[in-house]
Amino acid sequence: MSAPSTTAASAASRPMPWLIILAGSLIAVLTFGPRSAMGFFQLPMLQDTGWDRTTFGLAMALQNLAWGLSQPFFGAIADKFGTWRVLLISGIVYALGLFLMSLGTSPVWLHVGGGVLVGLGVGSGSFGILLSAFARNVTPEQRSMAFGICTAAGSAGMFLFAPLSQGLISAYGWSDSLVYLGVLMLLVPLIAIPLRGNSSSGITAASDYKQTIGEALKEALGHRSYLLLVAGFFVCGYQVAFITAHFPAYLGDIGIDARYAVIALALIGFFNIIGSLAAGFIGQRYSKPYFLAYIYLARSVAVSAFILLPKSPASVIVFAIVMGLLWLSTVPPTNGLVAIMFGTRHLGLLGGVVFLSHQVGSFLGVWLGGYLYDHFGTYDPVWWLGVALGVFAAVVHWPIQEKSVPRPAMA
Repeated sequence: MSAPSTTAASAASRPMPWLIILAGSLIAVLTFGPRSAMGFFQLPMLQDTGWDRTTFGLAMALQNLAWGLSQPFFGAIADKFGTWRVLLISGIVYALGLFLMSLGTSPVWLHVGGGVLVGLGVGSGSFGILLSAFARNVTPEQRSMAFGICTAAGSAGMFLFAPLSQGLISAYGWSDSLVYLGVLMLLVPLIAIPLRGNSSSGITAASDYKQTIGEALKEALGHRSYLLLVAGFFVCGYQVAFITAHFPAYLGDIGIDARYAVIALALIGFFNIIGSLAAGFIGQRYSKPYFLAYIYLARSVAVSAFILLPKSPASVIVFAIVMGLLWLSTVPPTNGLVAIMFGTRHLGLLGGVVFLSHQVGSFLGVWLGGYLYDHFGTYDPVWWLGVALGVFAAVVHWPIQEKSVPRPAMA
């Protein structure tokens, strides 16, 4: 009886791999920052080019879809061939996408560059890749907190890049600003060096259940709790992507000064840091499915109140603070549930499938935002659909079981 307890004690006392945590967190700042600030480029770009909001909305929708569709593939590549190789691709493709988007000569460059290539750059360098690398190098007891730190870093990217992007646009114009952001993305492969390794490396490799990719997918897609998690994360994507892409334009439409859009997105980013760290802490100690259900319900309440109450700079700030606390707080418990259910060997792949659902929701939120606005002259239908989806997400998370799938004792 003493050997297991000794092993558990040594695992619990293992220090955090801070170099890996720091490198991954810096990459999260860089990869999440520019794409979260895309809304600031919408109005100046459309004024210069004469394109409509549907054109811009389609580019952002393609970005989210490319991110989601590529995530499982990049996750599987990282699991097998190593995280650093995938992050090398991320930095190069992300930069190329921003460079093409800066051309502004045709909607094709906007859709291919800012849409598809930036989406692929984020897909190969965001949470799905980084969190699977973290999971391999921390103990299960440290996992939720490590996930919270990385998610908070992505939130910090949003907080930093909102005023940075607005300042660059004011000083240099939207086109040159995209070039400068593209140059920053070329730092990603250098920062990623400590993240070398694949699913056969790290402290959890010896205890991982051995499966092929096909076996892992078949097991996951036949597991009810996993499918419910996939369905719920769709809603997260719809809600946050719509706000990221269309909130600055929405505030302009209702007569709120443009500087409050910068303040709002910066506040979302700042309080997102607090919310993500808190989610990592709470998810380590309490039921993750119930916690997720409460997050989605709280989002629906916050949006309903914001739409129904009188609009003012003060209401925008309060809404931004509340949504910031709830913004990416879904990520640590969601990825934590995937790791609990299936282990870490195929976490990049299986977490990527969950994130694919998130990005399908993102596609619809961004695209519907532009499409319905152009047809009805208001964003209200998209807001209310988000409220209804939040209630749906709360319902589907409630029965999720927070335990590993039944497996044979020996692989």
